[in-house]
Amino acid sequence: MLFWYTIEHLGLREAFDMARNFAGLEKRRLRAASLLRGGCSQAQVARKLRVSRQSVNRWYRVWKKTGEGGLEGAGRAGRLPRLSPEQLSALEKALAAGPRAAGYVTELWTLPRVATLIRRRFDVRYHPGHVWRILRKLGWSCQRPATRAKEKDEEAIRQWRRTTWPQTKKGRKTKGPH
Repeated sequence: MLFWYTIEHLGLREAFDMARNFAGLEKRRLRAASLLRGGCSQAQVARKLRVSRQSVNRWYRVWKKTGEGGLEGAGRAGRLPRLSPEQLSALEKALAAGPRAAGYVTELWTLPRVATLIRRRFDVRYHPGHVWRILRKLGWSCQRPATRAKEKDEEAIRQWRRTTWPQTKKGRKTKGPH
């Protein structure tokens, strides 16, 4: 929690939250244009909006060249997702049905299996090493199955712990600093 406290203490919480808020960023740029149009200097706008003077200068140049339309957001950042929301929903249903329903012998989803499922169902290729991002987005987490021997004999284990283990433990002698 020290990290969040530090951000709030420095008065940067609002800026930190704003980083991916595209509508808020656009609103701030348009507010800057309104202040500049109203006669405020770039330095005054920067102080009022708590942004750098360089940002205000960049916005000012765009505003002068193209008008307020140039300050509007460009839309989402980054690459578009390869799977649509409908496909993600279908993938989640297929995952919930289990690996056996997808034709696998064991009840264990692995990243390569999920990548193959995505490729077969949606004709979209993902490297198995990147499939975990999709699974995490869907709320799935990595879990390892408990490995237990099918032939496990509880009585034999209890007997060994009572008799053999104490003998083994007592009989151990160490020589030197080891």
